[in-house]
Amino acid sequence: MAIVSSQESSKPEGSKGQSHSQTAPVARPLSQANSQEVASLLQPVAVDEERLEKSDDKLRPQRFHDYIGQRELKEVLNIAIQATKSRQEALDHLLLYGPPGLGKTTISLILAAELGVNCKVTSAPALERPRDIVGLLVNLQPRDILFIDEIHRLSRMTEELLYPAMEDFRLDITIGKGQSARIRSLALQPFTLVGATTRVGALTSPLRDRFGFVQRLRFYEPEELGRIVWRTAEILKTQITQEAAEEVARRARGTPRIANRLLKRVRDYAEVKARGEITQRIAKEALELFNVDPCGLDWTDRRLLTVMIEHYNGGPVGLDAIAAATGEDAQTIEEVYEPYLMQIGYLNRTPRGRVATPAAWRHLGYQPPDEQLGLLVDST
Repeated sequence: MAIVSSQESSKPEGSKGQSHSQTAPVARPLSQANSQEVASLLQPVAVDEERLEKSDDKLRPQRFHDYIGQRELKEVLNIAIQATKSRQEALDHLLLYGPPGLGKTTISLILAAELGVNCKVTSAPALERPRDIVGLLVNLQPRDILFIDEIHRLSRMTEELLYPAMEDFRLDITIGKGQSARIRSLALQPFTLVGATTRVGALTSPLRDRFGFVQRLRFYEPEELGRIVWRTAEILKTQITQEAAEEVARRARGTPRIANRLLKRVRDYAEVKARGEITQRIAKEALELFNVDPCGLDWTDRRLLTVMIEHYNGGPVGLDAIAAATGEDAQTIEEVYEPYLMQIGYLNRTPRGRVATPAAWRHLGYQPPDEQLGLLVDST
């Protein structure tokens, strides 16, 4: 897909061969009251966006010795990398699955750096037509890595083109139509396909079985996230105490992406409300302002549990009833909010409906029904 610059896209039709770089549009006079506001809106922001993208890239570790967490996965991949480099072969195809934000893209980039090859990054929704994947495969150099995010969303035709490419490094293309149609095979350079998905069960068996490695990324421990927050703060040149880094890590839901996002918001708060240094007190104040409690629950998480406790006595209650009572979409509740609540033991799914656990009652300041009954029995 060609990227058109803003200057080229602004040229009028029929202007081939003519330069419009010195042609200025006719400007209407501005009042002094709003001249500064309009001037700020017209300032070029491309440089700032580029700096932001580069800053986000810097947050990614470049080598495995800088990568924090996923110890077992790193050991497996380090062994595979050393064996592959000694044989001068392409690394076997790798499938990474797990919740979003755990570093699947980062691992693929680290693999390319460790092997000394290029890494082509794309996503399954971008490969709508067969020629999209054909163009990527044909242009790969020996032992290059092709990373496909959300690989479970590949179209059927694109997936079938990958079968011979992954097994035999061959691309079968049909030329012509009808009786004149013929199949032509193109030889591909040996490459490594790294697929990432949040729904490994949605992959078809033929595609899943063609991966030599199938690895799951686990959630991070608070100590690991604390080290990640500390490292990110150093890259962002932000002063932070160890206690503040641990405070941010505890509320990050075991996910590095969320930890980095919370750190940036805490940094903004510290720069505006304090002197820039992030202490534990400043971190707590900032995270409370953004409605992130010590367990990582946001306002919607607490709202769901509160409705279940106050309106339905903790459940069981159906998903549609919760959606109607909270005003949230049922699919959003099921796919976005419920997984983490179930992971930390605050919500259970039963055949009769959702149930808020005693831990959820106590976290929100309510007394679970069993404890209430116990108090009544003791009082009699």
